[in-house]
Order: sequence, then structure tokens, then C-alpha cells
Amino acid sequence: MGWLEPVAVATGIVSVYLQIKQNIWNWPIALINVSLYFVVFRDQKLYADMGLQVIYFVLSLYGWYEWLYGGKNKTELKVSRGNPRMAVTLTAIGVVGVAVLGTIFARYTDAALPYVDSATATTSLIAQWMITRKILENWLVWIAVNVVYIGMFIFKHLYLTAGLYAVFFVLAVMGYLQWRRAFRADAIVASAAATA
Repeated sequence: MGWLEPVAVATGIVSVYLQIKQNIWNWPIALINVSLYFVVFRDQKLYADMGLQVIYFVLSLYGWYEWLYGGKNKTELKVSRGNPRMAVTLTAIGVVGVAVLGTIFARYTDAALPYVDSATATTSLIAQWMITRKILENWLVWIAVNVVYIGMFIFKHLYLTAGLYAVFFVLAVMGYLQWRRAFRADAIVASAAATA
């Protein structure tokens, strides 16, 4: 694996840190990160996570655009909250995704952990879509999935990547706290503007 995993780890940390700060440069760094992890996961036969990198690549391009122009009147996108309907829809998508992918990988490939790999991949995809829309609760989803990823990567002896996901866990907690503050600050400004 050589230099690939350490560079992927470093670009992953930088990308997530910049997401926490709502810095637009997180997206080009994310493109580099997912390209590297595509190769790492292919070599480890974690096919769901390998395929996930392709979708992350597309979502990173989408997120880059949305963060710049996805707000009201094509302005910068602000942090928002999810709603119950979204939660039910995303949960249903997740359950179906795990069942379908897990079954395919278990029956037709030599995947190491077909259902765990599919669950983390599907849940991560949902969380990543949420982050492209700046939905606050994305960080809560990341917190949960990072715990599972840490165990999976330790099991597969990808210790640097397990360490990366431990850092991601901490960053997700920080992200939730910072984005919640930003959401509240924006709500105060909007409320003041509405009453003015």
C-alpha cells in the first residue's frame, strides 16, 4: 500500500476539518481523498466502500456547487435542520441499500464483510448527501457510522485508517457543535431581519 493510505488519511482529515469550518476548499481536497481511497479499498476487497468513493466523487462535485449557489436566490447555502419526513425517507433508503448491497456482495463476490461493509457504505452515502445540503444532523449520522468503521478497519488490520476514523469521530462531534452554533446564529439574524 505504501504511501497511498497515509496520504488518503491526511487528505481526509483536512477535508473534514474544512467541512466543519464550512470552507469551500473542503470539496477539491475531498476529490483527491476519495480517489486515493478508491484504490486502498479495492486492494483490501472492501468493494462497497470502494464503490462508495465513486459516488463520493460525484457528491463532492455536487456539494461544491450547492455550498456556493444552493441558498436562497443562488447564494451561499446555510446550515439547516432535517425533518421527520427526511429521516424516515433516508432510513428506508438505508435499510434497502444494506439489504440489496449486502446480499449482492455476499453471494457474488469475495467481499470480506459484505453486510457490515454495505451498512457503513450506505449510511455514509446518506450522511454525505446530508452534508452537501448542509443539514446539521449529518454529523450525528457520521458519529454513529464512524464507530462501526473503526471496528471494521481494526478487524481488517487497516490501523492507520481506523485511526483516521477515530479522528473523524472527534471531528464529527466538533462539526455538530460548530454547525449547531452557526444554525442558531443564522436563526437569530433571520428573526431580527423579519421583525425589522
